[in-house]
Amino acid sequence: QAQLVESGGGLVQAGESLRLSCAVSGLTFGNYNMYWYRQAPGKQRELVATISRSGRTNHVDSVKGRFTISRDNAKNTVYLQMNSLKPEDTGVYYCNAVSWTGSITLWGQGTQVAVSS
Repeated sequence: QAQLVESGGGLVQAGESLRLSCAVSGLTFGNYNMYWYRQAPGKQRELVATISRSGRTNHVDSVKGRFTISRDNAKNTVYLQMNSLKPEDTGVYYCNAVSWTGSITLWGQGTQVAVSS
C-alpha cells in the first residue's frame, strides 16, 4: 500500500531553518510529480512548492528565495529546505504525490511547523 510519511517539523525562531522530508513507499516514485502544501490555523491549504518527475521546480512567491524543494529518486524522498523562516510560515506541511497521468493522488499525514517571532 502506498504511503507518504513527512518528518522534520518542529518549533523554531524566526530566521532559523528546517528541512522537511517526505518518504514515499509502495509506488513507483519516478512516475509521480511531488508537491508540498501547508495549512495555517483557520486557513485553507495552500500550495508551497512543486517538483516534476524530471526535477523541474516551482515555488510560490511568498517562499521564493527562502525555500527549496528537491527530490532524491534513489531514496524515494522529497525534501523542502526552509531557510529564513517567518512566523507566517507556521502551519501543518503536507506532502502530495500525483501520478503523471493525474489519476492517482496521495497525501501524507502532515508535519507541524511553528515559527516564533
